[in-house]
Amino acid sequence: MAVLLIADPGEDELTRQALTFASTLGEVEAVGSTALPVGRAHIAELPDAYTPGAWATALEDVIDRTSPSAVVAPGTNRGNEVLAHVAARRDLPFAANCIAVDGDVVTRVRWGGSLLEEARIHSPLPLLSVAPHALAAAEGDGTPEVESFTPSLGDSDLAVQVAEHVEEAATGISLAEAKVVVSGGRGVGSSDGFGILEELAELLDAAVGCSRVVTSAGWRPHTDQVGQTGTKVSPDLYIACGISGATQHIAGCKGAKKILAINTDAEAPILASADYAVIGDLTEIVPAITAELRKARSQ
Repeated sequence: MAVLLIADPGEDELTRQALTFASTLGEVEAVGSTALPVGRAHIAELPDAYTPGAWATALEDVIDRTSPSAVVAPGTNRGNEVLAHVAARRDLPFAANCIAVDGDVVTRVRWGGSLLEEARIHSPLPLLSVAPHALAAAEGDGTPEVESFTPSLGDSDLAVQVAEHVEEAATGISLAEAKVVVSGGRGVGSSDGFGILEELAELLDAAVGCSRVVTSAGWRPHTDQVGQTGTKVSPDLYIACGISGATQHIAGCKGAKKILAINTDAEAPILASADYAVIGDLTEIVPAITAELRKARSQ
């Protein structure tokens, strides 16, 4: 039996991470994409606007026709929402944020990444979403056999749909795509204190992020927040300036390849997750890093 993988448009990296996971369960067939290296792709004729009910009906159509051994989705808002609809309709359990499966036991990320839970899932059809940035993304281009179909949609399937997309004002490199992120927390002191972080970020072609306490204080907009309730990032380098390292923040930056922490507190929790640390005043250290970068580039 095949394993069905729901593709999330616009989230290719996370979809490919979910493909890596799904491939451990069996032969994968994609739902909603022909760009993945799988044997077969099921493409539904659906309204242009995202409608979770219609997506769930389309997925149920494929489930009924293929009798899969499991259904997997990336751990995105859309992936989790569609699986939740199917779970509710079919009275099935749904396990989110999984990183591994052994028989009927799933290992999944809980509490913002602070612990791993092993749970037994009792279901004839496991519905599983994959924790973001926990697995390497599958590589390769797709040349699958394509099966197009038109699901039978009712009024209830179209009751909720996206009516409009409001684009954020472009103010530089986005957090989600940045290779380097310079992020500030309470230790920055004020909105004006982010000036030195912005100067360093400009030199590094980096995005500027922040912790939740910063957005709560009104120093930076919520769109800059890195964390469990903000943006989850996976840069090559994450520079955490004056950030204590609460569990919710670590959940947002743990996908970084390297973390540099700058903090006056040698006991700050973030140091347990950092690859490098500088203990000292960020108002002295950050400008010193910037000055050395300028000096090196001028030579």
